[in-house]
Amino acid sequence: MPDPSPATGPTPAPTPAPESRHEPLYAVDLITFYHPEFWGLDSYDALVAKTVAEPRWFWERCLDALREAGVPGIELTFPPGDWRSAVAAYGSPEGFAEALARRELTLVSGFFADIDRHEWRTPEGRRDILRAAGEYADFLHRAGGSVLVAGLPLRRTVGAQPAVFVDMAAAEPLAALLNEIGDVTLRQGVRLALHTEAHSMLCTGRDVDLFMLLTDPMYVGLCPDTAHLTLSGADPVQVVSRHRERIVLAHWKDALGPAPMDVEIDEKIFAAHQPYFCPLGSGVVDWFAWARLMREIGFTAPTLLELDMVPDPIGEMRAARRFVSTSLAPLYT
Repeated sequence: MPDPSPATGPTPAPTPAPESRHEPLYAVDLITFYHPEFWGLDSYDALVAKTVAEPRWFWERCLDALREAGVPGIELTFPPGDWRSAVAAYGSPEGFAEALARRELTLVSGFFADIDRHEWRTPEGRRDILRAAGEYADFLHRAGGSVLVAGLPLRRTVGAQPAVFVDMAAAEPLAALLNEIGDVTLRQGVRLALHTEAHSMLCTGRDVDLFMLLTDPMYVGLCPDTAHLTLSGADPVQVVSRHRERIVLAHWKDALGPAPMDVEIDEKIFAAHQPYFCPLGSGVVDWFAWARLMREIGFTAPTLLELDMVPDPIGEMRAARRFVSTSLAPLYT
């Protein structure tokens, strides 16, 4: 029997809704504020000394600057922008969280440098590191943060005697310690993420492969730093693509190219990195490939813009945010 309903032709396909896109949550490492010129001081040491004497002076200006720049997330680091200084300024982790909330800011993470400050190969040193990690994680949890970013020990200068190799024998006991740190922090609801620092035991693509193999993915994640991987001669996109399931946080930072790996590794090595860093979009990092990879792996963590010790942090943060928002965000959000 013929269909009595009038012929209407094929049902038109629904008009697709425009693709939704959200603005990333931007964050910044507080080392951005460490240039003495921003404070009207003569040196970094003078900034540290003044902050020890007047911690609220440092923190109030930093937090106001973040608010002004439109970057609501922060990563704490070594002094003067460390967690103990924040407690000295506001009395407690909760007091610090309230200071952030008043400005609509949020704590994302904290950088943990104690692994290289203690002798991690001895039982005493390991206990000190684990205790420090637990105290830091407690602060982060109470103040609203969720990630402890850990730097690994520096390498020995190439050619120095006796030679120290980053091989399986050296990596296994350190990886075991990292698993323990991850367990300690996870009890506070804080994830451990290893930072790829140039001239450290986690700087090349092979180093990342080695420590990702030896650590438990349930307890230890990865915080790739695009600039430091570049300084070490690695391609950040390739390295992260191999370990996409381990990414907890990432430092978005540009570099001019590889740095010499056989330089003297001493207390001046971090200053030696500075000439290789540059504003986002002006270096050799393939940001378009990076942004596409972030979308492919479902990256949802804050976009942490790292700008080392710049005289105009507000202007630099605005420029970095503008570059990501206009050129990259459409590719991965």
